[in-house]
Amino acid sequence: MTPDFDQVVEQNHAATDEFVRGNNKPLEQLYSRRDDVTLGNPFGPFVRGFDEVVETMKRAATYYRDGKAIGFDLVAKEVTQDLAFVAEVERVSSKIGGSEEETLVSLRVTSIFRNEDGEWKLLHRHADPITSPRPAQSVVQT
Repeated sequence: MTPDFDQVVEQNHAATDEFVRGNNKPLEQLYSRRDDVTLGNPFGPFVRGFDEVVETMKRAATYYRDGKAIGFDLVAKEVTQDLAFVAEVERVSSKIGGSEEETLVSLRVTSIFRNEDGEWKLLHRHADPITSPRPAQSVVQT
């Protein structure tokens, strides 16, 4: 039986709301415990393996405080019996770093889930701030 994917998407949204308050635990709970999990967040390179993912999430969560999720714009969603993904633009507001001012942040996010024993578990999450067109030279590193 394939579990209800829409329910896990809502859990993921609630976990994002907690994350921008500085709490990584709800997002951590969504992750698979297997060694093939991956995370690419806006603050660093990709990491692989549950322990690395958790450490990276903990560090990233410390950059946020007093935040809230504002909305999630669905770009695409696909569900099969074993795998599912959602591509979204996440919109949050939070105090970031040492700032005392709330900042609006939009991230393009792809989350891939795997059906593990009748439960959707997060297998991969990639988030970056590229949500609008950019010139070709923006990818050139000097």
